[in-house]
Amino acid sequence: MPLPPFEFAGARAVLTGAASGMGEQMAYQLAARGTALVLVDRDADRLAAVAGRIRQEHPDLEVRTEVVDLADAAAVDALVERVVAAVPSVELLVNNAGVALGGAFLDLTAEEFDWVQAINFRAPVALCRGFLASGALGPGGHVVNVSSLFGLIGPPGQSAYSASKFALRGFSEVLRHELAPLGTGVTVVHPGGIRTRIAESARVAASAEPEEAERGKAAFEKLLTYPADRAATVILDAVQRRRGRVLVAFSAVAPDLLARLAPSRYMRVLALLTPRAARQAGGLGRARARR
Repeated sequence: MPLPPFEFAGARAVLTGAASGMGEQMAYQLAARGTALVLVDRDADRLAAVAGRIRQEHPDLEVRTEVVDLADAAAVDALVERVVAAVPSVELLVNNAGVALGGAFLDLTAEEFDWVQAINFRAPVALCRGFLASGALGPGGHVVNVSSLFGLIGPPGQSAYSASKFALRGFSEVLRHELAPLGTGVTVVHPGGIRTRIAESARVAASAEPEEAERGKAAFEKLLTYPADRAATVILDAVQRRRGRVLVAFSAVAPDLLARLAPSRYMRVLALLTPRAARQAGGLGRARARR
């Protein structure tokens, strides 16, 4: 039986990666829809600025902030405990925070690879487990897990990032099937080239040549053209309609279709159709970046 439309007004959302990009825009739009907020990010200054703007524009809305490094498993568990103790319920969990690490698999250290998995996959799983198992998020609620275009295709240079985003995609699909009979919805999101701070705030891995990293970041930034506020609207509209899967921007739709038609040859086809974009798909090279 289909779930009823999600009601934003009067609900409470926990939103990670809320200090910039799609997370920041979702925070503003959720506030405009009357949703109380628990905003999570590791950038304390930017998070405070976002929360301050919302409080000024919506003085009657409850807005809490939590400065947390999601790579720290103990800190993620403590976040759940604090939120569950402080609020009566959570109707919407948006796992938006994510990091990227470019470079060939053999060029990445195990620590770098695991760092990506910790933030992009293990943290969302832990947050889902914590809020669902505690009963804070239950029937009528909704979970959003932000995967990626690279959770649909696996280009060279994106082994860590794609592994985490494919894992999040699979986890979300299973969770959707398990929670639907209980009255809780799940949406997995696959954004394409969204205009965010991922290239601007890139950090260079120790193994990278500075010149190579800068070229990779500049090329990657050119692919980020879809406005973050439009992406946020697409995502929240999908939540309202309880859609299980949403692709944001044509830059996600076209590769997804190609991967379905040519599952083992799509990179060769992409290279023929859009050679420049295919060369840039590895984007950051050995540069490490944060969305």
